[in-house]
Amino acid sequence: MIETNTQSVGNFAIEVIGPVVLLIAFGYFLYKRKVITDSFVNDASSLIFYYALPTLLFVNISSADLSTLLDIKSIAIGTSATLIVFIISIIFASSFVNEKENKGVLTQGIFRANMGVIGLAFCAKAYGSEGLAQAAIYMGCLTIVYNALSVFVLNLYHEKSTNVLSILLNIATNPIILGTVMGLLFAFFKIPMPGIAETTLGYFSQITLPLALICSGAALRFSALGELWKLVSIGVIGKCVIYPTVAVTLAISFNVDGVMLGILYLMSMSPTAAASYIMVKKIGGNHLLAAQLIAISTIVSLPMTIVGFYLLSKMADLSLY
Repeated sequence: MIETNTQSVGNFAIEVIGPVVLLIAFGYFLYKRKVITDSFVNDASSLIFYYALPTLLFVNISSADLSTLLDIKSIAIGTSATLIVFIISIIFASSFVNEKENKGVLTQGIFRANMGVIGLAFCAKAYGSEGLAQAAIYMGCLTIVYNALSVFVLNLYHEKSTNVLSILLNIATNPIILGTVMGLLFAFFKIPMPGIAETTLGYFSQITLPLALICSGAALRFSALGELWKLVSIGVIGKCVIYPTVAVTLAISFNVDGVMLGILYLMSMSPTAAASYIMVKKIGGNHLLAAQLIAISTIVSLPMTIVGFYLLSKMADLSLY
């Protein structure tokens, strides 16, 4: 375990946050130089969501020891924190946000974290393959919660609605959930994979996080903030301060420490998920607000993660490999 001092915080910033920042910045640079285009980002994002990320989750979970990785208490804490923040956000949006089309978008932007890209990248760098597998199981379970809450809140404030069967079908066919479930099945029944399949899947999974971070950088848009700055500021505070504070407070209260506390912290500190924009476009709402919440929370969350790590390392047993 790294000692909780200024040097450890510096190491955390350089070794864990640094590579993520550089790849996001590189993606933004490539987009500005027109090396990659919106079409490339859209196609690559589809490749990541439907194939590469599920493969990464499957590869890391299928070979893991579930007896050491399946942490029900942490999953329950993550779910509880999400529900608490969801309720707070929806009460605030209903009471203080005037425009109906912005209420659900703001609420989703606060509770839906980008665990699949930023969170996994943090955990992979901090804890290696075992930590990545543990984070993947945690993410798979929380993804179900995120999808259900997102569909509910966006439907609540918009005329276009989705029925219960459609919600259940979307959850059941979510590639991230499918990859997680398949990995759990292979790990539980100890199903062996042929060497060629294991090697091929391993090669393919390695493109996931670098490509996802580059696409995240290329997708950042700062030009349309305008009159939305108040709502974006509220959303970013909710996502980067309130949500992780609630999650970590619950975790410490229930004696979660060490590696799992680190994973829970890093996953909850992730910025607003890019999937939130897709959900808003699909169901209806202010997609410009959704895009700005993603962009600004991504930038703000990176230094905030370092600050949060410093504060948390002073108060709790926070482990990093």
